[in-house]
Amino acid sequence: MASQAIGDALALGILEGLTEFIPVSSTGHLLLAGHFLGFESTGKAFEVLIQLGAILAILSVYFSRLLKILFDLPSDPRARRFVMGVLVAFLPAAVIGALAHDFIKNVLFETPKLICIMLILGGVVLLWVDRWALTPKYRSIMDFPLPVCLGIGLFQCLAMIPGTSRSGATIVGSMLLGADKRSSAEFSFFLAMPTMLGAFVFDLLKNRDLLSASDVPVIATGFVAAFIVAVIVVRYLLDYVSRHGYALFAWWRLIVGVVGLAALIAWG
Repeated sequence: MASQAIGDALALGILEGLTEFIPVSSTGHLLLAGHFLGFESTGKAFEVLIQLGAILAILSVYFSRLLKILFDLPSDPRARRFVMGVLVAFLPAAVIGALAHDFIKNVLFETPKLICIMLILGGVVLLWVDRWALTPKYRSIMDFPLPVCLGIGLFQCLAMIPGTSRSGATIVGSMLLGADKRSSAEFSFFLAMPTMLGAFVFDLLKNRDLLSASDVPVIATGFVAAFIVAVIVVRYLLDYVSRHGYALFAWWRLIVGVVGLAALIAWG
């Protein structure tokens, strides 16, 4: 039984690393896969806690750039505006996530059909935005004005409905607010750091009395798998979307959503 849980955690960790930073909803994929695998995590904490592996993946890939921004803060107005922009974009999700945490975890996370529907709707929206001939105003994340960052943060709040996708919501929001495809994905990376770290800490505190030593190997397995796979995805995603856009991910969402909905209707 323990070996099955470790095997499930390994598979789900790989899935988390693969899907966290592409606009297909990692949480939606994890919850659907866990549903069909029969995988039950304590307090639904596994799906949130293994995201720390994905956070560390961004930090490892962007470490030198983050260090440069940190050193430039005292003297570079663009660096200060960028850091402030990320914090401004983070605030809406921090407030709404804290207020609605129990409803999200106990109701929305337990509704697989809703996840499938949101995957399908999000795929349609992503395909529409990707094909829309938008004229970008911003090609560098260092140039995003604060009102644009706030707007992206409000879009991110949509991702509290599992199946929507945090990266998908922020990427679509960024593009609609004037960013090009590459900078939209890159800002989503940076915004993920405080957002996912905040969710990790908050969920850990909420579930600290429920988690036991037996949960540690399962969470650790998912964490390591998520980190390794996410590093690979982060390194290659920006170049891919610069050349090919987001259509592949839109179709991915549509296929997973339709197949998942059909499976739920057929087998529950």
